Amino acid sequence: MGASYSKLGFKKGVFRLSEGQEIPADDPFWTSFWELPETSDDIFTLFSPADIRRTRDTALPNLETLILAVTSRLFILRNHPSFPDPELAPERDALNCLRILTRILPFLYEAETLEEWEERFFWSVRRKRTRKAAIARSEVLFDESKLDENQQAVPPEGTFEEVKPLAEELIDTLIDLCFFANFTIPSSPGAKSKVTYSIWQSGVGCNTAVPSSREFESNRCEVLRLLLSLTSKSMYMPSSTKALTYIATCPDKQIVLSTLCSLLNTTIKYNPASWRVPYDHVVFKDPKQTLVTYSLQLLLVLLLYPIPEAHSATIRKNYYRHFLGRLHRPQDFQFLVDGMTRILNQPIQANSSYLPGSQKSVKWAPEMMMLFWETLQCNKHFRSFIINTDRGHDFVVLILCYALEQRSDASQQGVVRMCVFVLQTLSAEPNFGHGLNKKFDGQDSLPPSVRIRGFHGTYADFLIISIYTLLTSSQGRLQAIYPALLAIINNVAAYVENLSASTSSKLMQLFSSMSSPAFLLANDSNHSLLLSLLESMNAMIEHKYIDNPNFIYAIWRSKSKFENLRTFTLESGQEEIERQNRRRKERLSETGVASPRRVDSFDTARSPGPSQRTPNLSNVPEEGGAFAIGDYDDSDDDDDAQQTPSQSSPSLKDSRNPSVSSSVDDTVPLQLRGMSEKARGKMPAGAPTFSRQNSTTSLSSPSAATMPPGIGFTPSSQWIENWLPELPLHTILTLIQELNPILSGISATGSSATQSITQSIRKAEIRGIEPLPIRVHLFEWSPLSLGWYESLLWGFIFANEMNVSKGTVGVWNGTGIKLFRVQGTAQQGPSLLAPQGAVDAVGSNLVQRIGSLNLRGASTNPPNQLQDGHHSGGGNSTSRANSSEVREAVV
Repeated sequence: MGASYSKLGFKKGVFRLSEGQEIPADDPFWTSFWELPETSDDIFTLFSPADIRRTRDTALPNLETLILAVTSRLFILRNHPSFPDPELAPERDALNCLRILTRILPFLYEAETLEEWEERFFWSVRRKRTRKAAIARSEVLFDESKLDENQQAVPPEGTFEEVKPLAEELIDTLIDLCFFANFTIPSSPGAKSKVTYSIWQSGVGCNTAVPSSREFESNRCEVLRLLLSLTSKSMYMPSSTKALTYIATCPDKQIVLSTLCSLLNTTIKYNPASWRVPYDHVVFKDPKQTLVTYSLQLLLVLLLYPIPEAHSATIRKNYYRHFLGRLHRPQDFQFLVDGMTRILNQPIQANSSYLPGSQKSVKWAPEMMMLFWETLQCNKHFRSFIINTDRGHDFVVLILCYALEQRSDASQQGVVRMCVFVLQTLSAEPNFGHGLNKKFDGQDSLPPSVRIRGFHGTYADFLIISIYTLLTSSQGRLQAIYPALLAIINNVAAYVENLSASTSSKLMQLFSSMSSPAFLLANDSNHSLLLSLLESMNAMIEHKYIDNPNFIYAIWRSKSKFENLRTFTLESGQEEIERQNRRRKERLSETGVASPRRVDSFDTARSPGPSQRTPNLSNVPEEGGAFAIGDYDDSDDDDDAQQTPSQSSPSLKDSRNPSVSSSVDDTVPLQLRGMSEKARGKMPAGAPTFSRQNSTTSLSSPSAATMPPGIGFTPSSQWIENWLPELPLHTILTLIQELNPILSGISATGSSATQSITQSIRKAEIRGIEPLPIRVHLFEWSPLSLGWYESLLWGFIFANEMNVSKGTVGVWNGTGIKLFRVQGTAQQGPSLLAPQGAVDAVGSNLVQRIGSLNLRGASTNPPNQLQDGHHSGGGNSTSRANSSEVREAVV
């Protein structure tokens, strides 16, 4: 009875907010907002989006007073000597104040018209009564009412003082509450203050864990969720977030280190594989997972934030990122690596369990991948620790697993792209390339979808074949990161040894497709991809000729393709395309059945049109389109050519199937676009840097995101003459010329012939080839790539909030998000894992009916429907959104 009464009373107060009458600040009505709600569900369900928008748009002064009242109550409780005391300073009041602010803030951010108001209300210096004046005023409160009407109460001098802006005081209070005795941490007997800044969990910076409880962890979640809501302005407006700037530039070292280590250790120390009853997640909700989720999300929001340039002479820095980059102890790195691999392994292990669905897969594995990438970029010692130990191999395999498993999921393309950029970051280190030459024996432990049957090779073989799979089975979804995939091969090419025949075959198939007329003439930038691949081949020849006989032999067998590329012209290319089209039509008219063709990503995404879909040179098999799997082109060797895994391995053919075609998002960095060999020769071969503010090449290419491939582009002879002479063919053609007299007379049949060919290649003296300096193709940041990265992170946060807040409304659900697109899905009915019995149905019905009460007549807006004008500019949010449907938007 009491619970129903409090809900009804709270709902009446919500409706009174939006009435035309302005409510005085000293009205007892305001206390109902922190006294009546009993749970977070009450506030998020009864204070609906329609209620908040109606109050914001029609009674803004009341909303101002509500925020002031709630924050004032929170400040009083934080400074109360007895907090948290059930009678004098209740913990419930503080929690309800946190929840009210968490609920309101996103709806303030979504309204562009309130930007100036927000600046003035939250970030302007305030005038506040001094403590002495406030006490004196309270003593004469009732006498003031007896003053004559003509008499003015002039405040004496010194009654008011200037205090910090409201938002800054709120942030300081929230940080203090994260370390407040008996609220989020246990009390210390000898502590002078209730705020002790004790690190929550053992790990980095702390060897002893602070005792905790379910109540403390729940309170931490409430504080962290409000901090996330407070810093989420970038989901609605592209401007910098003042709240994040204030937190990240905090000069107090103790506050920064305590917060950083608490969030980091809480995230890394969590072990989802601890002993549990199967299917326990179906019955129980794990509050520890909620805390870990919010900790990791806030940590990433702080680490990723680039501090805007200040107008003053002082240089500000992100101290959270700075101190993460200062870690140097090997035990700290081992702690981080163990925790990261544990989380990244868990979804793979959960999906391969003998009892399907018995283990709940953690939802923040992509965020953990992001934390790994951030640590790599900002801490050179951690980067060296990863690369110089065998743990680097573990991360390479894990990253490739995520990329290959999710390459066909349209909603996970941001994760796949991030995986590729992490690999590019790692590949920029020379020792990474050397380490790839170790034999890879752990393939049996991988998910079946990423295994390569009959694989017996090195980590370099596994990496290159996996990159080949990403290129050839993405159906254009990963078109924007083709340059980054080739950059990875380019970075490791000068160090890899003993490439297998299968890997060498894959590289030749890539070359065949990229050098085909339909691919080269599809748009004005495809030739740069061919250039990057040729540079990789040159690096292997120049630096590891003796150690890669299989690769050298594969090049020699494809010699006619390289020679034809040297004499490529517009006329010959168009004739070849037309010839293949005629052959295909003739075959169709003769048999009535279209010839089987393997259509892959370069074909569907890059070909000029339906009439030009066969990108083959005259000596490439006619049956194959782009990336058709075929043998080498020399007729005398065709019968005995090494079969590729795609030909001989059913597992690869079945498990790495091409997916359906998808639209391409070109909003991410495009590496190596349009740079000639001459231009690359002028680039220094210096050490890698990972600056986020000094790069413009990642997305500055005119062809990066202007129009879809092939549209609006007409190839010309002059255009071909501009780039064809710049292709680095000299090294390969010289190699072929030197090997012709040596290998032409050797029979290519039998195992003894293979050994003879290998020995001949290793003994051959190749003249006319001089090794060029090894160049590193770095991942470079630009404003556009940072926008993509930010949208990816907040998309993760939004999706995980939908999972965390099951039974309640998410923090940002129903708001006009503009940073990414949210696609609504139909509400799922009862299932075996979510039965929803009669009691659930009655309870849900009651909550829904109370939440939709309208004491003043019909509501102008449904509770979970956006008002017109609040989802413009690309924000398309719905009340029910499937977390897997969050996709990064064009920023």
